[in-house]
Amino acid sequence: MSLNKNKITIYFSIIFFSWAFSQKRETTVDSTKTESLDEVVVTGQYNPTSIKKSVHNVIVINRKQIEQVAANNLADLLNFNLNLTIIPNAQTGRSTISFFGLDSQYFNILVDNIPLVSDNGLGNDIDLTQINLDDIERIEIVEGAMGVEYGANAVSGVINIITKKSITNDWRIQAYIQEETVSDEYAWFDEGRHIQSFSVAHNINEKWMAKIGANRNDFAGFFNQRQGQDYYQNDGLRGYEWLPKQQLNTNALINYKGNNFRVLYKFEYFNEQINYYDAAVRANIDTQNQTSNPSATDRIFTTNRFVNNLNIDGNLNSGANYNVALSYQQQERDLNEFNYFILSKERSNESDETYQSSKVVFSKGTIDNLVKSDFYNFQLGYEARYIEGFDTQATGDVTQQDKTNTQTNSAIFGSSELSFSNKFSLRPGVRYEYNSLFKSKLMGSLSARYLMDHGFELRANVGTSYRTPNFEELYYYFVDSNHDVQGNENLNPENGFSAFMNLKKRSWLNELSLVNNLKLSYVDVSDRIDLAVVNTTPLQYQFINIDKFKLWSLSLENTLKVDNLAFNLGATFQGISRINNNEVNGNDDFLYNFQVNTSASYFVEPWNTSFSLLLKYNGEQEQYMATGSDTDGNSTFSKVTTDAYSWLDASVKKSFLNNKINITLGGRNLLDVTSVNVSNTATGGTHTTNSNALLLGYGRSFYLKLLYNLNF
Repeated sequence: MSLNKNKITIYFSIIFFSWAFSQKRETTVDSTKTESLDEVVVTGQYNPTSIKKSVHNVIVINRKQIEQVAANNLADLLNFNLNLTIIPNAQTGRSTISFFGLDSQYFNILVDNIPLVSDNGLGNDIDLTQINLDDIERIEIVEGAMGVEYGANAVSGVINIITKKSITNDWRIQAYIQEETVSDEYAWFDEGRHIQSFSVAHNINEKWMAKIGANRNDFAGFFNQRQGQDYYQNDGLRGYEWLPKQQLNTNALINYKGNNFRVLYKFEYFNEQINYYDAAVRANIDTQNQTSNPSATDRIFTTNRFVNNLNIDGNLNSGANYNVALSYQQQERDLNEFNYFILSKERSNESDETYQSSKVVFSKGTIDNLVKSDFYNFQLGYEARYIEGFDTQATGDVTQQDKTNTQTNSAIFGSSELSFSNKFSLRPGVRYEYNSLFKSKLMGSLSARYLMDHGFELRANVGTSYRTPNFEELYYYFVDSNHDVQGNENLNPENGFSAFMNLKKRSWLNELSLVNNLKLSYVDVSDRIDLAVVNTTPLQYQFINIDKFKLWSLSLENTLKVDNLAFNLGATFQGISRINNNEVNGNDDFLYNFQVNTSASYFVEPWNTSFSLLLKYNGEQEQYMATGSDTDGNSTFSKVTTDAYSWLDASVKKSFLNNKINITLGGRNLLDVTSVNVSNTATGGTHTTNSNALLLGYGRSFYLKLLYNLNF
């Protein structure tokens, strides 16, 4: 289905009228009510502050929103945000993010301001299904380059996951079970999704608090007419459409609060096992005995992650605030490959190897409020990283060498906040970063906030960051008699720049509050890395800095709250240009995409029940891809179109016995999306033989969650 101009006009008309309607509202509320509507945020701030006082436009997903949709991991939750698209991979089990048209290598995922380790990096290219949400207080999203605060790979923004660090009672015991269908597939053990969780937290005394927890997530896979592990016909139907996987998350926390400082230590262990069942079956016929013993080459992928984080923060007698973070993290991905005899369930030719490994030491410290001034404040900080690891999968099918590479990174940064009045503030910042593999980088940012009359707020941010090359781009090696494809250890990092402007309007009328946010965004990435022909005879390919990327977008987001009703409606219109300077026939035209999201929640007090609905429409997406060659052998390009699709989730949450028991019943992907068509528009459209399918989901699913809270 294509998106026509009438639909765009209708969507923007609805949003425009909601904006215009809000301008007629009089701001009749006092400042105390205004502050009560502001959530406290920490990402990109000197100290915890309200959203209204933040120089950045921070998007907050709070605990209530997480519980309303019974989200177990980050992939369950982020599908409905504008300018953000979840990209699942059924055969690897990974789900990553495209953020402002850039993939998961261009933004950082942080846990309490500390970047999280991944298979071959730190903070970026992280599998969202591996991030459990049981211990999460809220999630903060800041859009745009955040290089001064967070360094490399923060080109399109950061997602900061804020964990729970305190409880109000002496003891809090929480346990829940959650059962989900996978499309129409469900059974107690062999089909569906089965989640169990348990945690205990205790305030030992006024200064000490401790917590432990565990979560098990068993995804039994999605058959989708495939026949599973025990099928032995060689017709391509063995195995699963979406691979089965089991995850175990455990965590422990201890928190000490002194008179003017706090020490927090947190440990996490994550284990994941993904089972791959090969569709190609060997008959293994014994002609002498007239028997067969069919077998297939199966694999088990196991990931183990250890995280140790130590945070120390407080204030000095002078009034200065300080924060120090230390972290040691390790993640390994192991491969167990074997020949599996399907009828006898025996194994042979078994091999084990660790093919991805990352070890990280990270430290960051800041100090601010060094001067007693209402006009001027500044922050100074340092950051140091040591990364050690290898990735045999990314470095080529020929060498398969567990070559360990190291990278050290050290940075100093500073920013100052100038408060010209209670309404207008300016924050310039600069960061100098040294990297052992790449040239030193100087990054800068400038942020401004102006609180105007009648509830208007204006924010503007410009900033820079950069993306470091990954293992494949640096070390890939595949050379034989027919191929010559190599990485390039002399690559330069990609340079990113962004500019964002937000105009927000807050309005109140009695118990009704309305927030409108108009946002203009621009992202530019130069020296992008791509695989290019570096020699024609013989034909050789190598990763080089050759491409450019540009994006601009216009977004309008609206939030209405009245009594027990909350309603959101938003839309964004994006234009993306990808420029390949190495291609003679390359095209740098902007291609456009339209998204709409809406959500509604309503709480019925007499029933102690809340209802929620979330909808997101993703319009057609176009990009240029090589589809042939001209008479000189140069690639020719045509538009490839991914059809529009929509996500719809709904849920009902009911509380019993003074909120000790909560039951949540809901449905995900109610519009039953599994795949969408991808077609070459130059050859006749979607229904030609050149159409392919992009797998996005496993269809309509339902869940039931039963949670027990005990506080005393």
